[in-house]
Amino acid sequence: MRYLFLFITLLFQIPLSAQTLTLVELNCENLFDCYDDSLKQDEEWLPTSVRRWTPKRYWRKQNHIAQEILSCQQEGVPDLVALVEIENDSVLSHLTRHSLLRHARYQYLMTESPDVRGIDVALLYQPFTFRPFCYETYRITPLENMRPTRDILYVEGEFISGDTLHIFVVHAPSRFGGEKATRPNRQLIADCLVEAIKQLPSGAKVIIVGDFNDRADDPALKYLEHHSLVNITRNATGGHGAKSTYRYQGEWGSIDHIFVSKVLLNFVEQTFVNDAPFLVEEDKKYGGVKPLRTYIGPRYQLGFSDHLPLVARFRF
Repeated sequence: MRYLFLFITLLFQIPLSAQTLTLVELNCENLFDCYDDSLKQDEEWLPTSVRRWTPKRYWRKQNHIAQEILSCQQEGVPDLVALVEIENDSVLSHLTRHSLLRHARYQYLMTESPDVRGIDVALLYQPFTFRPFCYETYRITPLENMRPTRDILYVEGEFISGDTLHIFVVHAPSRFGGEKATRPNRQLIADCLVEAIKQLPSGAKVIIVGDFNDRADDPALKYLEHHSLVNITRNATGGHGAKSTYRYQGEWGSIDHIFVSKVLLNFVEQTFVNDAPFLVEEDKKYGGVKPLRTYIGPRYQLGFSDHLPLVARFRF
């Protein structure tokens, strides 16, 4: 282990030619373990629940998430993976140490939010290409009648190219209760992000990634653009019929996004939705394809997630 650490340290000190960084964002659709947490509302994700969330189904889900991540890059593995809807540290330990992802050697950082269901966000990173300096979480103070929501994860680190990146991972409050009624809840997230970025050095290379539960032209995201952030995945599509990462009642409309500060625009090489054929199925009701999800209501199917992976590649 000592020699591995020395190798990584030396690697970051060697001047290199242009380097490509691959960033993936994925909402995992309820990556819960099979055990009851008495402090959280996770009862539906137990073997005895209506969903019958058994160890067999859990481990199949873990390997499916690993397959999604690995399929985002033809050679090697993505450098950074922002995950949404993961329950706890155990789930991430299983994903990175015991699933099909175990040989990728990912490390991770995550939040421990007050969300009543116990879901959090995380950042997987390749220690060979990305070295975190520090990280912290931003707690969101709920508005009146608003449920506690997910913390924002902030990570500052150095890519192997020598560039320092400031990464924020987000899972904004849902639209449950109506889009307009819940709009102020998501604006809280945008406000927090803008204030946090104001504290960074001028010219900082900022990446904001996650599930915003808003579409590109909704008010909270327009607010981010008004403060000099650019939605680089606004027009991202897949190569097998997906027009965005999410489809609801036959309508494609991404609520997953990647924003960057303007200084990073010249480094963006490519953005796309990973809709590999095994990640989608025929939409028999509305036509075309849709994400092959784990559950449709309470009915289990051998799927992956209700969101498709969102991918951005940068060249430094």
